[in-house]
Amino acid sequence: MQQTTTRNGYYIVYLFTIGLFLGILIVNLGYDTWIGEGGLLGADMISRLKNSIPDGNSLLGYVLKHRLFTVCLLGLLATTMIGLPVVCGYVCYMGLSAGCLLSVAVIRYGIRGLFLMVGGIFPQGFLLIPGYVALFLWAVGVNRMLYSHGAGREYYGGYGRRNYLKKGMQMAGIIAVVMAGCFLESYVNPQILQYVLKIF
Repeated sequence: MQQTTTRNGYYIVYLFTIGLFLGILIVNLGYDTWIGEGGLLGADMISRLKNSIPDGNSLLGYVLKHRLFTVCLLGLLATTMIGLPVVCGYVCYMGLSAGCLLSVAVIRYGIRGLFLMVGGIFPQGFLLIPGYVALFLWAVGVNRMLYSHGAGREYYGGYGRRNYLKKGMQMAGIIAVVMAGCFLESYVNPQILQYVLKIF
């Protein structure tokens, strides 16, 4: 079981990496569109970020709604026939988004762009990244438990009240980690991001 979890983890890394390189490629192929004056992470956007500190309570509500919706939706879809392709597609999408943002930031600002990206995910990334990885592994495990045949199903736990309870407790743990990350993203990250923005 541990080997299977490790192998699934490698698949997630591969899919994310594919999306990451696709994002970098897209930005470089559409350089004029992405790096235009009013484009992503342009001077106007940086200026707005520097001159505004979001209210933590309002930001928390928005972030919780967005992230918990994603967690619950992927969790529900994992129990359907299309769950595995959806999870794989979402991992690629996250890599694609990261690749685009990273490329634009580095092309525009060089090393400062890297600091901006790190500041944008610190410190919530220490919780959200493991939380999402656990979610993807959970979703793959549940989907294969439900739709594998014969010995494959038994290998992933098979049907049974105990196994369903185990999966439910795992999902509750994932939700708790994601919620804790949302608190950091709403109340701690804006202060750190403002500090990083001083170099722009």
